[in-house]
Amino acid sequence: MTDVLLEVRDLVKHFTVGGGLFGGPRGVVRAVDGVSFSIRPGETLGLVGESGCGKTTTGRCILQLERPTSGQVIFEGRDLAALDEGALRSIRRKVQVIFQDPYSSLNPRMTVGQIIAEPLGVHGIVPHARRRRERVQALLVRVGLLPQHADRYPHQLSGGQRQRVGIARAVAMEPSLIICDEPVSALDVSIQAQIINLLEDLRSELGLTYLFIAHDLSVVRHISDRVAVMYLGKIVEITDRKSLYDDPQHPYTQALLAAVPIPDPELEQRRQRVVLGGEVPSPLNPPSGCVFHPRCPIAIDDCRRQVPALREIRPGHRTACILA
Repeated sequence: MTDVLLEVRDLVKHFTVGGGLFGGPRGVVRAVDGVSFSIRPGETLGLVGESGCGKTTTGRCILQLERPTSGQVIFEGRDLAALDEGALRSIRRKVQVIFQDPYSSLNPRMTVGQIIAEPLGVHGIVPHARRRRERVQALLVRVGLLPQHADRYPHQLSGGQRQRVGIARAVAMEPSLIICDEPVSALDVSIQAQIINLLEDLRSELGLTYLFIAHDLSVVRHISDRVAVMYLGKIVEITDRKSLYDDPQHPYTQALLAAVPIPDPELEQRRQRVVLGGEVPSPLNPPSGCVFHPRCPIAIDDCRRQVPALREIRPGHRTACILA
């Protein structure tokens, strides 16, 4: 657990938005603005934050589905951001993704068997067609489906079954790292726990490493070893799961945790409320200084001028707040 499988250094992804005067560029969306973290082999790092904070863009930049504006994505010692498409081809087998929406991430014109078998043939993992069929059936059983599901089309499956197909497709490549992009947010609550348990079982059996992107803090708490909290393109806090939930240091993390309902009515009534005012600023025009200061209940004048560094306040616990 001492080695680093993935290291993201000062990752930046800006999008130019058109529609200005005479059709020229109107501005720059700072979707990801200087994100850094690392993941060790066998670990699950949860990446949480509200919609639009840059979580999915960070995952897409790691996968090189979006090319970063600047920064490094170092996987197994190689900077993926510096590789061309040809060099990336061999890496893509080792870094897979489970998409958020099982309804749109599967090709409706292909059977489940064809969907899982296609990458096995493309990458030459199982070159023979008969053995590919056997491998597909074994993968379906491993993710909790039946072998005969290989002959069905995605529209013949439920949402949970489709997501299991997506997991089987990712696991088929024998990857080292899987980016889980909100893999349970589109599913019924009754199915979410089954998929989370499946992901945990696969991690134990196959030695997988996850970057688990989500906005549901309860789900992240269940599956993650460490948690990073994002706000407006920046990581504001990162630490191990217990420290984050027991003793959050950043005001935004405290507000997120205060919004999670507690099933005990007495505890729910007694606990301290953290209510944030205002709206999330636009990434087209982020605030100066700390990006959270317009909504922060404890902000001071220095917060408006000073960009806080993500500094270590105790071993393994880093936060971007000058008052922490």
